[in-house]
Amino acid sequence: MKISALVILIFAGFIQPQAQTKGYNVKIEPTACPFTADSSLKTTCAYLVVPENRHKPGGKKIKLPFIYVHSNNVNKNNDVVLYTTGGPGGSSLRSVRNAHRRGLLQNHDYIAFEQRGTQYALPSLPCNEIGRNFKEAYKHNLPKDSMLIAGVKECRQRLINEGNDLSAYNTEESAADIEDLRDAMNIDSLDLMGISYSGGLMLTVLHNYPAHIRSLVLDSPLPEFINIDEEEILNFNEALNTIFSKCEKDSTDKTLYGNLRERFQQYFTAINDKVFSIKYVEKGTTDTLQINYTRNELTAVLENTIFDFPAIKDVPFIITEFINGNHQPYIKNLLDGIFAGYSGPSGMRLSVYCSDKMDYANEAKIKEQFKVYPYVQGAGYFINDVNYAMCKCWNVPPIAADTKKAFYSNVPVLLSAGDTDPSCRPLYNDMLHHYMPNSQRLLFINSSHGPLLNTREGDDYITNFLNNPKKQLISNTDKNILVY
Repeated sequence: MKISALVILIFAGFIQPQAQTKGYNVKIEPTACPFTADSSLKTTCAYLVVPENRHKPGGKKIKLPFIYVHSNNVNKNNDVVLYTTGGPGGSSLRSVRNAHRRGLLQNHDYIAFEQRGTQYALPSLPCNEIGRNFKEAYKHNLPKDSMLIAGVKECRQRLINEGNDLSAYNTEESAADIEDLRDAMNIDSLDLMGISYSGGLMLTVLHNYPAHIRSLVLDSPLPEFINIDEEEILNFNEALNTIFSKCEKDSTDKTLYGNLRERFQQYFTAINDKVFSIKYVEKGTTDTLQINYTRNELTAVLENTIFDFPAIKDVPFIITEFINGNHQPYIKNLLDGIFAGYSGPSGMRLSVYCSDKMDYANEAKIKEQFKVYPYVQGAGYFINDVNYAMCKCWNVPPIAADTKKAFYSNVPVLLSAGDTDPSCRPLYNDMLHHYMPNSQRLLFINSSHGPLLNTREGDDYITNFLNNPKKQLISNTDKNILVY
């Protein structure tokens, strides 16, 4: 696609020549759009060009794409909403395809920003070796742990051979990227919008570069001061307990669902060392594979189901199916996903996760969870797809200790959580509220991870908040949304 002179002029209108005080040059380079908003909205696209490693400013440059969606309101606010997604490792740019449905565009321009190392960034850091090895482990019933580690080593060496500095892909560098974009485009006021990991990233931007931040919108945020691997099993167990409590209260079929919590715990504890098998034919092939599976795969099915909002209500029934030995339809669906689309964590995810979370995690504390919740964690199963052993192989330095600390701020913040989130539970919002007195918390009942950015009701709350971040929002009890 040819870059029009209009696009160049549009960006030239944002960017003003200025003296470089950072010790390195920042450029905005117009490019074709991988995605565009609805034709009713003007969309322009460019790369932010910055050093890969700001400690080596004369070295390699990277290009980070962003998409700018312009509000049609001639009287729009001067502050711009900047969104980047979670993971770490997700791509942010596809969000513009539904930008016309976002109420925030009534009064604000919108930027979707691609983090370094992700899909449309140059370079991106895929690790297909990990996914390939994982599939081979299933095909031939090989030890998954050792196969994953082999994939990590292969990917790491390839990315280094390609000239990538894996230590430069971390939360601090990504926060500096956002500040450089704001500065290069001469934006005086930003509203930062993030989800899950990028909630913590946006908090890092606020911590490191507070001067031009008007507000934050954080959906199911993972704060930097939380080492998630020390709590993941606890979080997953709490989501299950929320489901069990509702099932006990609401279900009239006591034969099927009576004492489900206790039955689940007993069954999953009893099958800890048991190996099951399933005959499986990979799509597009004719060979029948005899694939072994364990409690780990059953746990993965439950975890995946809880992340699927409409399917949360099915979790109690699925558990009764497992207890009755009816595993195979669910295991087949899980294997379909693994064989069809699983590529493993990206190099960007590994670098960020290992430098950010795992380098500060306590391995002994992680393992303590196994004793407290023996019915959740089995040998070789990790709720997260990045684990301690993988990070030892990846070998990147930790981010600064100061970035991991909680901090106080008066900036208005909208915090959201689902009451059945198996990853970032509502407690994290309560902890953030302690440090951010001008924050408001939303609790979405019967919802999981990311309800604010993924529902129409959530979009209404975002719009109202951005129009007046200091105004008190009102609960919508009809939609099971509580403001507190």
